[in-house]
Amino acid sequence: MISTWNCPTIAGETSEELVVQFDKSRAHRLLVIPALFDEANKLRRTTVEIMRRLDLSGIDSFLPDLPGTNESCEPLDQQTLSGWKAAIAAAAEALRATHVLAVRSGALLSPSALPGWQYAPLSGPKLLRSMMRARSIAAKEAGRDETMAQMQELGRSQGIELGGWQMGPRLFADLEVAEIQQVSGQDVISQSNIGGAGLWLRAEPDEDPEQADALAAIIAVALLGDGESQ
Repeated sequence: MISTWNCPTIAGETSEELVVQFDKSRAHRLLVIPALFDEANKLRRTTVEIMRRLDLSGIDSFLPDLPGTNESCEPLDQQTLSGWKAAIAAAAEALRATHVLAVRSGALLSPSALPGWQYAPLSGPKLLRSMMRARSIAAKEAGRDETMAQMQELGRSQGIELGGWQMGPRLFADLEVAEIQQVSGQDVISQSNIGGAGLWLRAEPDEDPEQADALAAIIAVALLGDGESQ
């Protein structure tokens, strides 16, 4: 279930990164792009549970680590959005992906060459706004006053720590202008299609079996049809 893949780095070399996979060399091979930063933690359990359900339906799936995240040895503060896009493109090729599921802000990295789905896609500016708002609240509780403008200036000039994630100035600047692209062949799955409130709204990482069932069913039916999906 845990394997590795060779990922291109910003230095022009490669790093060995982990990938969670359900791989039985089946016809349908789904590359899963995780949500970014804190939402990755909140959604990881449900993301893997979706993959388990797809495995039972006869669909392979792969959840790769991005450089600088999870168990990666690459420095997060040196990463860029274009570098992450290149990493995802390399993962798609290495893992022989036929389709993609991009979760939340992971849709910013979705390769246009693959058909698939974007689940509740989130733009870069909205992602940053949420993370900066959380930092502002924490600062006030600690007796400090940090405005959004101050955090933006710090992020652009030196980089900034948001929610425990040390973001470099290039990645911060990238996210400030990164909008979700409508990709031909990639359908948007809204939270209303799944039911319930998004798990990213909860204070701590959690799971919801019914939401995992619903999202996996949408993908399985699209790939296999009602008669073949379980």
